[in-house]
Amino acid sequence: MADNKKDKSDQQPVKEKVKTEKHSDDFKFIVRLSNTDVDGEKTLTTGLTSIKGIGRHLSSLVIDNSGLDRNLKVGTLTDKQVSLLQKAIDGIQETAPAWMLNHRKDYESGEDIHLIGPEIELKLRDEVNMMRKIRCYRGIRHEQGLSVRGQKTRSNKRSGLTLGVSKSRGR
Repeated sequence: MADNKKDKSDQQPVKEKVKTEKHSDDFKFIVRLSNTDVDGEKTLTTGLTSIKGIGRHLSSLVIDNSGLDRNLKVGTLTDKQVSLLQKAIDGIQETAPAWMLNHRKDYESGEDIHLIGPEIELKLRDEVNMMRKIRCYRGIRHEQGLSVRGQKTRSNKRSGLTLGVSKSRGR
């Protein structure tokens, strides 16, 4: 037993190999695009998806339209490339097909538009308030906190005293 203790104390701790990537001096860890901070260590395709309103397919379309490589890291982009990418993001409505846009047949203008960032929440809140104001079915359902798109509410979306299954007392 004494030998065992001696052996354990003689052992030196194993050093773990830490993988560190060296970045160049002009590497940016955060890049600002469309009022959103994008992580510089992500690839362009993945990094653009952190902007609200841009998914994987749309980010690929934007990158292809800007003429950049999809596998570039966001932090390695120059200021000129960032402005080129921002210009491509701003021009999504003209370049993307109509089925790819997130707000088709806008209520006010009747056009197909694409909203990015905080514009999405603002537009949604305005449209829900408009539906409440004109007292349409969807507006009333929004007011009452019920499901809006025709789902059943007998077994789902239950709250309060309706929760749980009641046990029958009669045998």
